Amino acid sequence: MLTYLAKRLAGLVPVFFGITLISFFVIHLAPGKPTDIQTSLNPKVSYEARARLEKLYGLDKPVYIRYIDWLRRVVVFDFGRSYVDDRPVSEKIAERIPITLLINILSMVLILFIGIPMGVLSAVRRGSFLDKSTTVIAFTGFSVPEFWLALLLMSLFSITLGWLPISGIKSLDFEYYSLGAKILDVARHLILPVAIAAFGSLAGISRYMRSAMVGVIHQDYIRTARAKGLKGSQVIYKHALKNAILPVITILGLSVPGLIGGSVIFESIFAIPGMGRLFYESVMARDYPTIMGILTIGAFLTLLGNLLADIAYSYADPRIRVTEGE
Repeated sequence: MLTYLAKRLAGLVPVFFGITLISFFVIHLAPGKPTDIQTSLNPKVSYEARARLEKLYGLDKPVYIRYIDWLRRVVVFDFGRSYVDDRPVSEKIAERIPITLLINILSMVLILFIGIPMGVLSAVRRGSFLDKSTTVIAFTGFSVPEFWLALLLMSLFSITLGWLPISGIKSLDFEYYSLGAKILDVARHLILPVAIAAFGSLAGISRYMRSAMVGVIHQDYIRTARAKGLKGSQVIYKHALKNAILPVITILGLSVPGLIGGSVIFESIFAIPGMGRLFYESVMARDYPTIMGILTIGAFLTLLGNLLADIAYSYADPRIRVTEGE
């Protein structure tokens, strides 16, 4: 197992740098420069001033030279300084990433503890009212736009009923609350964002789980387990689920970076100061160092998700461990 992990980690290194290389060149191919925002709206700015500003940011160098300079800094975990406020990019990301990770972890837990049982029950009771109901919910989750659903829930629970806060992550007088009141206040602010973040993925996971379970429960070894007199719950959750969950592990591994990318929508709607909102603001400002810092973290999470999925494979399916041992 350790040898397998070492090989996988060694193989991820060139993939990681390949992703950063493509990302760096793509964002520099986009029209516009960071200096345009500071100079285009001011007619008094001369050509020489624009040239000095580009030299200050290093934009006068060829793209490949800029990438090499950026790579040298990233090796020592230095993402550079933001073009917007001249703050270190790592500092800006460190301020925003905890709330984004909290929302995504909570939504992932919600997806796992609701989506997988929902898919299993739909497969076991195929054709029942429960199966049809979850199918309707799943297709609704696929078809309803997140921003539209977020606005509807905000209108209902925040404006009409007044049960939940409409935006932000904490109240204005948050610092005067007791510890328990602070936790409750943050929890009330997180209910809608977490629900929106989990809704679409919840529908997808339940459908994947149902499809995989339907194919597994008709296998010969499941019939054999039933013939031996095992309980229905043991057959489903001990034998069938371990094999049916393999495709779901793949989907979950790939959904880790997708959750952070999708946070742009609900963080903008709910005015949450997270990574998604920072990424959107950086793209609009052509803040190349901040964009690359966030994309680098996204690439790392993508590769980490794939690695964790491979590890989960080896524990879920003994055949994979046998193959590795050979």
